[in-house]
Amino acid sequence: MDSFLQEETAKSRAGQAGSDVLPTLRLPCLPPGLCRPASSHEHKLNFQKSKEACLNYIQDAMLQKQWKRAAEFLTFYTEALEKDFSREYMGPSEIIWRIGSEILWHHSHNGMKEFNSFIEQMKTLAIKRYLKVCLEHVFHLLCNGLIDEAYQTLSLAESWRHGEQTSVQDKEMKLIEAYRGLLDYYSWAKQKHILLEHGQDGFEDLSVEQEMHSCFRKAAVNLKEVIKIPGVWDPFVKCYVDLLEFYGDHDEARQVLNEYAYNSKFPANPNAHVYLYQFLKRQGESKKSLISALKILHDSVPSHELMIDFNIMLQKSKKRKKHRLGLEVIFAALDYAGWKENVKAWSCLAKQVKQIVISEKHLDWIKQEWNSRRDWWPAFHFSRYLAKRNWQENESLSYEKALVAGILLGKDCRYFKYVSHQGCKAQVKRFRMLKKFVNKHNPVYLRISGLSDSSVPP
Repeated sequence: MDSFLQEETAKSRAGQAGSDVLPTLRLPCLPPGLCRPASSHEHKLNFQKSKEACLNYIQDAMLQKQWKRAAEFLTFYTEALEKDFSREYMGPSEIIWRIGSEILWHHSHNGMKEFNSFIEQMKTLAIKRYLKVCLEHVFHLLCNGLIDEAYQTLSLAESWRHGEQTSVQDKEMKLIEAYRGLLDYYSWAKQKHILLEHGQDGFEDLSVEQEMHSCFRKAAVNLKEVIKIPGVWDPFVKCYVDLLEFYGDHDEARQVLNEYAYNSKFPANPNAHVYLYQFLKRQGESKKSLISALKILHDSVPSHELMIDFNIMLQKSKKRKKHRLGLEVIFAALDYAGWKENVKAWSCLAKQVKQIVISEKHLDWIKQEWNSRRDWWPAFHFSRYLAKRNWQENESLSYEKALVAGILLGKDCRYFKYVSHQGCKAQVKRFRMLKKFVNKHNPVYLRISGLSDSSVPP
């Protein structure tokens, strides 16, 4: 093993390693006699070093997408294991399974037949990881569109037993059942689509409806069980709620979503509050309930796309504190790069800022939000470069931003000056009105910035 690694090191240093057209790979299975102990401490130490070096070469080849070279090293690594065995937590069978699967997944010349053959060997050899190997096999089949084969693999895995059932195996079995439930849901959705397509024509043959109900029962049982376990189960929860809603069990759906969102045993999950909000909205729940769900989402993910909906609801409220929160929400969303060119967000902010300026009430709200942003928002949002680009690419965006910039930074702000000049030059009426509005209310900028009327604007 050492001589092979030395030869490979010399090749690598000379820069001879490369990736040619890749032939079909033949990956190894585990050799017999893995449990033979090392003959001496020194031999074991040398073997460990050589083994680690070989794994490093495999990693290097995989990172460079040299799958043929990686397979050759893996083959040699497997053959070398006949000489010794390291009793580590991740034994040779798991290493070979994980690396071999990765190589076969990426190697373009290998089909499902080769992958299936390799996985079946791994199921036998990595017996303690049988269920994990089955799950990976299922994912690979699904990625290749082989849904029936994936379902069959899950069904076989469900009936697998080996020795005394451990807590780890129990959790893995729950996953197997959950994914089978997911595929049952997929079959149910297909049957539902067929049923709805025919509308009220009626069927002489009720096989489609019967198949649909059969899939529902099987899916519901498995999905309901797995989402009781504390964890992140987003796709499973969504599918189970869809089943319940279709059959009119809205109370159960509500209970499931509330449990998923608010049960302290479950990890914090913003999506749980998104699903609850979407369900409440479909059910026509009160604004209070919707706002409550989105408030928690805002606290955890202030950049979520639903923050526009949240802001709009808050602005429609008759309560002053809700208006204050709405301003905070939209300012916070625009702190993130993904929102820089969001016209709706800038429109929401411009509308609320304009209302406050006209009424001359609650200017302190704007001042409070602006104080923590005055040092970085001008460069982040209101540079001359962005003014040119926004004007060229999206006139509406440049209009909304120019209004906000004019209020926050005054009439001499570069962004406002450039956009308003271009708008007036193009004889667009709303830009002339924008310029008049900002000039008229320029004292507001002085109050927000804490400057006196005699101060020189930046």
